[in-house]
Amino acid sequence: MIPVPQSFALGFERGVATITLDREKRLNALTFEVYAELAETFEQLDRNEAVRAIVITGRGRGFCSGGDQDDIIKHLLGRDTPALLAFTRATGRLIEAMRACRRPIIAAINGVAVGAGAVIACASDLRIAAANATFGFIFPHVGLSGADMGVTYLLPRIVGLTHASELLLFGDRIDAPRALAIGLVNRVVDDGAAAVALAQQWAARLAAGPAFAHAMTKQMIESEHTMALGEAIEAEAQAQALCMQHPDFAEAHAAFKERRPPKFRGAPEE
Repeated sequence: MIPVPQSFALGFERGVATITLDREKRLNALTFEVYAELAETFEQLDRNEAVRAIVITGRGRGFCSGGDQDDIIKHLLGRDTPALLAFTRATGRLIEAMRACRRPIIAAINGVAVGAGAVIACASDLRIAAANATFGFIFPHVGLSGADMGVTYLLPRIVGLTHASELLLFGDRIDAPRALAIGLVNRVVDDGAAAVALAQQWAARLAAGPAFAHAMTKQMIESEHTMALGEAIEAEAQAQALCMQHPDFAEAHAAFKERRPPKFRGAPEE
């Protein structure tokens, strides 16, 4: 069983876990507690075989407005280097937990996503934005490096080095159409409700699919980044050979021959 979180909402239905950041009046700004509990939750979801896909979104007008000015930022002022390093490592733990999680993660970006909120969106595997959503890697505006929580690893892989350099050096906000144009998001829909609805549809499709193969795909996307082509081809050869030994491969073949939808292992019942 996954403990009920105290700092955000967690729902579970038909193989899909839904995380809803729940500090609506603060545009779902993060606190020390939220950071820690989110990281722990992603780590626990990864260990739960009943979880086959994850949606993360925010309540109200915001997806996530980053670190809370009152609950985090003011408490960092005057701390010594070891204390600050402990904090920055704790924030990075969340992103590492999301990327290590073997379940596909879909961000339903229902509103503003800036600072750490934008990084959380980047750490997701798929991103669906409401038409009024805005994005900003605003770290330079508060005197900080654009390199935070692993975003200089993630963002260039999503939008390319040129766009990533512009976003991280200037820290300017961009709207949803611009985010779509540079490949930061997969889709733009009418509003936050539509973003959540589409994210749930995608998550349901993934939950009904081959979970072992999806986990392998995510692992390969993550690990091949530093490989030469030959190494990547060999890694994929080994990964695919393992998938061919999984019962889902035989089930897909049987379903094709019998002209029926496949029933992958552990998928929710219709």
